[in-house]
Amino acid sequence: MDKRPIGVFDSGLGGLSTVRAIKKILPNEDIVYFGDTGRVPYGTRSNETIETYTAQDIKFLQAFDCKMIVVACGTVSTVSAHIIERLSLPATGITYPSAKAAAEATKNGVIGIMGTSATINSGAFDRAIHSFKSDAKIVSVACPILVPLVENSWIDEDDEVTAAAVKRYLKDILEAGSDTIILGCTHFPLLAPIVQKAAGEGVTLIDSGLEEAKYVKSVLEEKGLQNERGHIGEQRFFVSDKPQNFTSAANTLLGESIDGRCEFVDIFRYI
Repeated sequence: MDKRPIGVFDSGLGGLSTVRAIKKILPNEDIVYFGDTGRVPYGTRSNETIETYTAQDIKFLQAFDCKMIVVACGTVSTVSAHIIERLSLPATGITYPSAKAAAEATKNGVIGIMGTSATINSGAFDRAIHSFKSDAKIVSVACPILVPLVENSWIDEDDEVTAAAVKRYLKDILEAGSDTIILGCTHFPLLAPIVQKAAGEGVTLIDSGLEEAKYVKSVLEEKGLQNERGHIGEQRFFVSDKPQNFTSAANTLLGESIDGRCEFVDIFRYI
């Protein structure tokens, strides 16, 4: 048994979809979450900038002696995969778990990917999917507008602006006949009802946050790193901009209050 926390980070709010899933699947685990709200979004940045941010975010979480680093950010998972792989402690991004789930779920072999511009340009999801299903046809679409919409809590199923953006991004994916779509940014599962409505019930959505949480569970079990049974997991939240904005949205997204558990951190100290 290992009482150390799991460290989770994202560019902003999106990683809370992973936190929510971890809390459900691993209720005994403590979590330290960092949302880089002062520099969101990552998906429109250069690879060099994303790699710099990644190193800083990881260094911050390592100060808490985390037993595992969970990159709840599709952009970092794809662009900075080499940094994650070099860590001396267990770590994961969303790419491998989501690609595996999509390859297993598709029936006609046509898989759509919704991600940030940086994620789509990296081709990382394509490579991961083909490692599981070499004959898969992949239709990748960059969806840069969706992250700001989520960050501003425009996630209601009836929101006309968000629904219109989703419908436009799905056009090529659906016209190609995709029966499975990877929500390749942890912000996007928060839009799952809107995406499902636009795609139709016959299309399977792969929730990147949920698949990542399942993978975290398998790693902790394999390495004997679970926290003790009966322990009620606690969460601490840190952001690089005003905590008030994050806390208000997080209360809604997590379905519970995190008032008093969110703190500002000067991420530039971690260089």
